[in-house]
Amino acid sequence: MAGEFLSSTPLITLNNGHKMPAIGLGCWMGSYGEGERCEEMVRTALKVGYRHFDTAAGYQNEEHTGKALRESGIPRSEIFLSTKLANTDHHRVREAFEASLARLDCEYVDLYLMHWPQAQDETGWSSSPTRSRALGSDRIVVQIIGRVLKEHENPTFVETWKEMEKLLDTGTVKSIGVSNFSVKTFDVLLPHVKIVPAVNQVQLHPYLPQLELLDYCTSKGIHPTAYSPLGQTNSPLFTDETIVRIAEKYGVSTGQVLLSWGVQRGTSVIPKSEKEERLRSNLKVGV
Repeated sequence: MAGEFLSSTPLITLNNGHKMPAIGLGCWMGSYGEGERCEEMVRTALKVGYRHFDTAAGYQNEEHTGKALRESGIPRSEIFLSTKLANTDHHRVREAFEASLARLDCEYVDLYLMHWPQAQDETGWSSSPTRSRALGSDRIVVQIIGRVLKEHENPTFVETWKEMEKLLDTGTVKSIGVSNFSVKTFDVLLPHVKIVPAVNQVQLHPYLPQLELLDYCTSKGIHPTAYSPLGQTNSPLFTDETIVRIAEKYGVSTGQVLLSWGVQRGTSVIPKSEKEERLRSNLKVGV
């Protein structure tokens, strides 16, 4: 049974009946790791009313995301948690999912996504010092650098999806979906599925509305979730004359206009912010 959410965020009903808050918090910190920053961000978000959190194995912050959720004291049934399969794990879906579940340590995952419709070989490791913006110190980030498999090589994303479908029998994931899928990749995938993906998480905002993909997903019962709904770093959306004019007319922020645009067109949105004032603002959208 889907949980009931305490925040005033509108709920989306997925194609399997489970419900998901339309506004969530994206936990990609702009660089790999940054676990302490992520943990503090999630704690603040929980305090101001967020109940939907999106992370990924590739973000390297699942442990800190899960720790903040567990220590919040908020019942697990009131939280919607999603994570993603890394490209280098397409050949070991069950093992990768169980590893994510262990790192999160939150009983179950509400939504498990295939991060990209492509697999990579683990052909090498890359270690590089990165300056932590939060702590002002250098740290080492380890990232797998792999060759992208070609269309005819195994596992294909169809084969990977079939392994993801089996995860539903474990009782530790409620919904499965994809990320970064196009109409073209869906046309390859859907004829072979037993379970239609519940979600397709892609970049969506007024400069990238993806109208054809949105219509396609809607026709197939696949819910679109917008990552980067405010655009990327230094996004020109915040100074767009039309968006600024709308914000001034209604006495709201440009961020609220952008997120309202996303929610009103039937998508869910997962903006990221570490500032409490902006976190609060992002929850207040027009629906």
